[in-house]
Amino acid sequence: MHLITLPQPDDFEAWRDAARGLIGASVPPDDVVWQVGSEPGDLFAATAAVPPLHDPVDAGFKVPRAFLDVARNAILHRDPERFALLYTLLARLRREPGLIEDHADPLVRRLEGFAKQVRRDIHKMRAFLRFREVPEDDGSRYVAWFEPEHHIVRANAAFFVSRFASMRWSILTPEVALHWDGAALREGPGATKADTPDGDPTEEVWKTYYASIFNPARVKVGAMLKEMPRKYWKNMPETALVPELLATAQARESGMIAKARGAPGGNSEIAWEALREEAMSCTRCHLYKHATQTVFGEGPVSASIMFVGEQPGDQEDLAGHPFVGPAGQLFDRALGEAGIDRAQTYVTNAVKHFKFEPRGKRRIHAKPDGGEIEACRWWIEQEQMLVRPKVTVALGATAARSLFGKVMTISRERGRAQRLPGDGGEAWITVHPSYLLRLPDEAARTSEFTRFVEDLRLAKAAAA
Repeated sequence: MHLITLPQPDDFEAWRDAARGLIGASVPPDDVVWQVGSEPGDLFAATAAVPPLHDPVDAGFKVPRAFLDVARNAILHRDPERFALLYTLLARLRREPGLIEDHADPLVRRLEGFAKQVRRDIHKMRAFLRFREVPEDDGSRYVAWFEPEHHIVRANAAFFVSRFASMRWSILTPEVALHWDGAALREGPGATKADTPDGDPTEEVWKTYYASIFNPARVKVGAMLKEMPRKYWKNMPETALVPELLATAQARESGMIAKARGAPGGNSEIAWEALREEAMSCTRCHLYKHATQTVFGEGPVSASIMFVGEQPGDQEDLAGHPFVGPAGQLFDRALGEAGIDRAQTYVTNAVKHFKFEPRGKRRIHAKPDGGEIEACRWWIEQEQMLVRPKVTVALGATAARSLFGKVMTISRERGRAQRLPGDGGEAWITVHPSYLLRLPDEAARTSEFTRFVEDLRLAKAAAA
């Protein structure tokens, strides 16, 4: 009997190394006992050494990629039998190479169920985790509490590091704590909910914003509870509002209808005002430290076209309005030739603070990096959710990266409709007006300006 001790309950690499050795030595599943750390194991299991490591490929056994995909998720499940079940499936795959494609097989179906539950738990952590601000001597730290169903915290770490790279944060769970200082991630022991703060001013703004965008006319309680089970409510500040919002839904709906008749878009405008107010004190990345102010989007929340630029320039930073400098004036001229009324569009930027390099008394534009774009992406997502434009136009590569969440090549994607991730609607990609200003000669500027105007006409036609 072989007793295999894994260092952590989510250590896929340790399980894989042990399984390689066992499968290479043809050890049957019934002769293996798996345990984690010092947890109690099988009293009758001998402490036999793990057989020498063999690579299944060298032994004439190629592990299907589909098995690895299932195993990496299933091993995060809380079921104590997961290690043994995975090794049993691995041993069977050696005899039945196509077994992983048999979704009716009880073992395959059970492990795929484990993997599905883990993926759902990972999604729930990303969707329902809420940070609260804690003042410290050298700034603020954002602390969140979450109670996962499975061993997903370490597997989710990279997502939160990428999404909140410029923040200092801690995620506390009963099993393990993660701490990010802006440069390095470290682990700590598990915690309790008592170790997290009760609330902060930002939370009150968020609750006001949530109440503003809550649409009683579209409430489907069953669907809401399926997507957001009650067990998550206790750790989410906005859910304290849900019972009252549901109880008063009919009255709120009648009020919305009456208000809409007298003042179109009133509810959305209230939500936009709350969002803009919150953005004025944004510290999601370091750019706020040197910029004059947040430059938020402008335009009617009922706009059918949204334009997204890169970031405010020197004049926008001083004025507090987007696209008012030289590039903005060129943009206005192009809109006029395309037959688009700027006053009927929503204009914003991917990054809300001016990034620059000082040169004497001048401030020279500096391109935002990936972390700064990602830190500001939350604001764009909220603006899109409120405006819900028929067409979104990305002006330049930075805007396209913000909207699509990945690097986009303008020369390849320009001139054709795109679908934004999720339910973001239709998008078009073109150059930023500042690109035209940087062209070396008048002929090139004239040619590219004509093409830019044609891009805007295509967007207008799509919105119509």
